[in-house]
Amino acid sequence: MNVRDPTVERDYIPIADHAIIGNLRTAALISLDGSVESYCIPNFDSPSVFARILDKYKGGHFSITPTVPFATKQNYLPNSNILQTKFLNDEGVVNVTDFLPRHGNDGDSSAPPLFWLIRRVEVIRGVASLRMECAPAFNYARDEHTTEFLPDDSVEYCHQKKVRFKSPNLELDLRYVSEATLDNLPEPEVNIDYLDLSKEGHLGPAVCCNLSLVEGQRVTFILRICPERVGAPEARPTQELADRLGIPLEVLIAGASKMRPQDDPLLNADFLEQLFHLTHEYWNNWIRKSTYQGSWREAVNRSALALKLLIYEPTGAVVASPTFSLPEYIGGTRNWYYPASWIRDSSFTLYALIRLGFTQEANAYLEFIFDRLRDKNPDGSLQIMYTIHGGKDLPEIELSHLDGHKGSKPVRIGNGAANHTQLDIYGELMDCIYLGQKFGRPLGYDTWVLVRDLVDYVVDHCREPDLSIWEVRGKDRHFTYSKIMLWVAIDRGIRIVEKRSLPCPQRSVWYATRDALYEEIMTKAWNPTLKVFGQSYEETDVLDSAVLIMPLVFFMAPADPRFVSTLKQILKSPERGGLTSNNLVYRYDVTKTDDGVGGKEGTFCLCTLWCVEALTRAGEYDRPLLTRAIAMFEDFLLYSNHVGLCTEEISDAGDALGNAVQGFTHVTLISAAYNLSRTVTRLKY
Repeated sequence: MNVRDPTVERDYIPIADHAIIGNLRTAALISLDGSVESYCIPNFDSPSVFARILDKYKGGHFSITPTVPFATKQNYLPNSNILQTKFLNDEGVVNVTDFLPRHGNDGDSSAPPLFWLIRRVEVIRGVASLRMECAPAFNYARDEHTTEFLPDDSVEYCHQKKVRFKSPNLELDLRYVSEATLDNLPEPEVNIDYLDLSKEGHLGPAVCCNLSLVEGQRVTFILRICPERVGAPEARPTQELADRLGIPLEVLIAGASKMRPQDDPLLNADFLEQLFHLTHEYWNNWIRKSTYQGSWREAVNRSALALKLLIYEPTGAVVASPTFSLPEYIGGTRNWYYPASWIRDSSFTLYALIRLGFTQEANAYLEFIFDRLRDKNPDGSLQIMYTIHGGKDLPEIELSHLDGHKGSKPVRIGNGAANHTQLDIYGELMDCIYLGQKFGRPLGYDTWVLVRDLVDYVVDHCREPDLSIWEVRGKDRHFTYSKIMLWVAIDRGIRIVEKRSLPCPQRSVWYATRDALYEEIMTKAWNPTLKVFGQSYEETDVLDSAVLIMPLVFFMAPADPRFVSTLKQILKSPERGGLTSNNLVYRYDVTKTDDGVGGKEGTFCLCTLWCVEALTRAGEYDRPLLTRAIAMFEDFLLYSNHVGLCTEEISDAGDALGNAVQGFTHVTLISAAYNLSRTVTRLKY
C-alpha cells in the first residue's frame, strides 16, 4: 500500500507506480496517486497532451486526488484493461475508475472509436474531499491554447457548463455527469474554475474543482476530442446509426433522447454505464480466447492484455511501447522514443500471441508487413521500424524544453535508428511469417513471392556487417546475434518451402548459404580461450546475452557444450566476468565495448527472460539448470509492478527503468512461462 500526504509538494512518481489503459488507438499512463501522466491523442504517435512523467511542472496532467493524507491501492478489474484506483483513509474510501471505451467487436474497425478518456469518481464508504485538475499541454507542451467555459448541451436534463481547450491543431472538451446511486441523496455539486499554472511553464489556462462527496455520490469526467459540427442535421437513434457506432440500439436510446451532429450522443448515467459494461465485456471476451492452461496463468494473461494494448487496430501495427523517453538510467541519456512499429518487436509480440491462440492479431500484422514488402527500399531492404501508419519517416528531435523524468535528458521524439542497418530483423520477421502461416492464414502465391524475394535478399546480404538488435550507434560489426537471425531467416524460408511445396528456384542456394552461415558462426563467433560465443566476430572477448537466443530459435541444441559453457559464463556476476546480478541479466558490459551511446543502464528484462528460457531448455538434460530457471523466473515476477506490468530494465536497487509498458518484456515473459510450465509438466519435476 502506498501512503501519500497531499500537503507535501509532489515529486516524480516512480516509473513502476503507473498502470496503463488503452483502446487500440492510443494509451494513457495513470499513476498510483490518480494522475494521467502520459497521453497522446488520438493515436500512439500523436503529440502528447499530458506528459507529466517527463516534466512534473509543464508536461501536463489530469489528476484526481484527495486533499487529505491517504493510502492508495490500484488494480485492474478481472480479465480487463479497466483500471481502478482506490484512495483510503479513516474517513472514507474513494474509487476512481479509468478507461478508454471499446464499443465494437474485436477486429471490427468499421465502428468509429470514441476518443474519450473516462474517469469515474465514486465514494463507496464515508466521506471524501478531492481535487480535480485538468491541465493539458498540447503538442509536447510546445503549443499555446485557450480555455473557455461553454453551455454543455450534451448532458441531458442539466444546465451546466463544459470546458473547451483549443490549440492550433487539436480541440478537447471536458464534461461531467454527476449522479446519486442511493435513494434520497442529492447529486453532488461540481464547480469547475480556471487554474493558472503559467508560473510552472504552462502555455494556457488549466481548470480545477474541489469535490466534497459522500457515500453513494458519483461524478464522471469525460475528456474527449471535440466533435465536428458543420451544420449536420439532427438524427434520431436508428439501427443503421447503432451499427455504424458499434453500439446496441437500446444503448443509444437509453443514452440519448436524440442524436446531434456527427453522432454526438446526449450523456446520462445510463449511457456511461453501458459504455463501461461494453468495454469490460470487450476485454473479458478477448482474454477468454486464450488457450493457455499452464502455470503462472495470471502473469501470462496480464501480459497478453498488455500486449493487446500495443496494437494499432486500423493497420495491425504493433508499437514497442506507448511511452517515450523514459530513462534506462536515472539522470542518463539513454532515453528513446518507442511509439513506433519495430519489425523485431512486433514479430516477437505476434509470436507470443500466436502461442496463446490469438491468430487474428497475427493475420492483421502480416497484412501490415506484406504492404511493407510491396514497398521495399530501392535496394530491396526493409526499414527496421515504421510508423504505425506504415510510414518510413521518423526524424529524431530533442525536446530541450522538457526536463525529462527526474532530470533525465534529452527527451526525444522520433528515432534516429530508423535508417540503421540491422540485419537481424529478417530472422525475426521470417520466424513470425512461418508461425503465422502455420497457425493462422496460409500463404497465397502472391504473398509467397514477396516472402521468397525477402529470403533471396537475405542470402545476398548475410555476410555484411550491421548494428544489430541493440541499435548501437558506433561502427558496423559482424554481430553474432544478427548472424544467428540471418540463419533463422533462411531456415524458416526453407521450412515453408518444404511444408507447403511452394516453388523455390533458389532452393539449393538457400540450403548451401544456410549451412555455410552456420559453420561461419561456429568458427568466427566462438572464443576457444574463454569458451563462449562473443558479441561479434570482431570482439569475441565481449559477452552479450543476445546469444542466449541460440536454442530458442533452434539454431543449436540447448545441451550443446559450447552453448552450455556460454550460458554458465553469462550466469556469473559482472565482477567474475559474467552478466548476471541478483538473478537479473545485463545486455552486455557497457564498460567493455563502445556502443556509441555512453552512460549506464540497468539489467535488461528481455535478457533475463531469455536466460530463463535457455535454462529451461538446457534443464531438460541437466536438472539443476531447470531448478535455476524456476528460481530466476519466480524472482523476476517480483519485479513486475503492483498491477503485473513490466518495464524495459531494472536498476541495481530494483527500481523500474525504461519505457513502460514494454512489449518486448511481456513477450518474453509469456514465452518463458509457456516453455517452463510445459517442461516442468512433461518431466513431472
